[in-house]
Amino acid sequence: MITQHHLQLTAIAPKLQGVWDLSGKKIYQIENGFDLSKGAPVFTIKGKYSTRGWTEWTQGFQYGSSILHYDATGDKEFLEIGRRKTLQVMAPHISHIGVHDHGFNNVSTYGNLLRLMKEDKIPFNEWEKNFYELALKISGAIQASRWTPIKNGGYIHSFNGAHSLFVDTIRSCRALMVSHALGHVLQAENDIRISLLDRALEHIKATADYSVYYGEGRDAYDAWGRTAHESVFNTKDGNYRCPNSQQGYTGFSTWTRGLAWAMCGFAEQLEWLDTLPGREMEPHGGKSAVESCMLKAAKATCDFYIANTPVDGIPYWDTGAPGLAYLGNYLERDSDPFNDHEPVDSSAAAIGAQGLLRLGKYLEKKGDKELSKNYWQAGLTVVNSLFDEPYLSKDPDHEGLLLHSIYHRPNGWDHIPAGSKIPNGESSMWGDYHARELALYLQRIISNDKYYTFFNCVV
Repeated sequence: MITQHHLQLTAIAPKLQGVWDLSGKKIYQIENGFDLSKGAPVFTIKGKYSTRGWTEWTQGFQYGSSILHYDATGDKEFLEIGRRKTLQVMAPHISHIGVHDHGFNNVSTYGNLLRLMKEDKIPFNEWEKNFYELALKISGAIQASRWTPIKNGGYIHSFNGAHSLFVDTIRSCRALMVSHALGHVLQAENDIRISLLDRALEHIKATADYSVYYGEGRDAYDAWGRTAHESVFNTKDGNYRCPNSQQGYTGFSTWTRGLAWAMCGFAEQLEWLDTLPGREMEPHGGKSAVESCMLKAAKATCDFYIANTPVDGIPYWDTGAPGLAYLGNYLERDSDPFNDHEPVDSSAAAIGAQGLLRLGKYLEKKGDKELSKNYWQAGLTVVNSLFDEPYLSKDPDHEGLLLHSIYHRPNGWDHIPAGSKIPNGESSMWGDYHARELALYLQRIISNDKYYTFFNCVV
């Protein structure tokens, strides 16, 4: 991509307002038209949200979107939607033992509501606060219980089983961090008390060590910042075996939404780490060692995104997708969601942009102004493209907010419109949520509001 080094945040402000002008209408359409008896809304087909039974990992994004919209606009009707539906619908997600997505579902709902109360954006109520805190405590412990020990630590395993480490889960570590900050632990057999912070840090290290590549010769496709969607382990002896991919093209190419999860996850965990006392990290080599590991992974993944994304900052769904060979010098021009060979994934852009921006802010705080500006401006470049056509959904009949999102290309789940050879023109619940979160993040900076983080709910 070509970073627009002179792009100013003030120039993007009108586009942020454009997001909120559309956002509420889209939320109303889904709230009034979607049949929840069929499951949670996942992605659109011909502009209408539909479900896809795999795991229930998107419902928190649905109601989290209403909460974010209230935060940005002050429209209390959306607060009430988010509040009411969190109470009515989200309880099974707190105790869901079968998924690795607690940081998506529960921090996006209970966490955002608690954050609003801590930020004095909704009235303080002791019992309501206790309710949100209890939900977050339990969610983090349930997430941490999905544990696979390996020779040098362990990780939260994916829904594929104990052998499977997913790169996505780096962003769900928020659930463990929040639960730990609220004073909670995971209790196991014989009342053994397990630190949620320790498990989160071990998972983060495993992700940095095995899901992210650093050009150090691990295999023939080792490049600085490349990520593997899945890392496979032998659960009998704890040895790492190989990379794999569930939603990307192969284990030896980079699925860009997985890359984006890593970019955003490492960057926001660095922000959280900065608030912790060093003594809590002593069992993990000390705060400096933990920070160094996470910063290396954050920089590497952000660098890979910048180097392997088209000029406008919107990536194709996988950097090794075979059809890219037919697109010629596709990195030297804007992305094309309407080409005949491979789809783009706007949701990866929405998630990855936040990683770039947060890493830029983190490095600015640490005094590295030059490197900080590189990542910050790259993030603004992505936002400038994303919050405009053809990515922002201005069609009043389309329920999605962010167009050209991809769910599962290998399984063929994404809708291919008539006359097209590839999926395009559709939205996803995670893409729409992260577009709103990205807009809110920047809007708060413009208005000098409290800096938006997931851990504002506990500090």
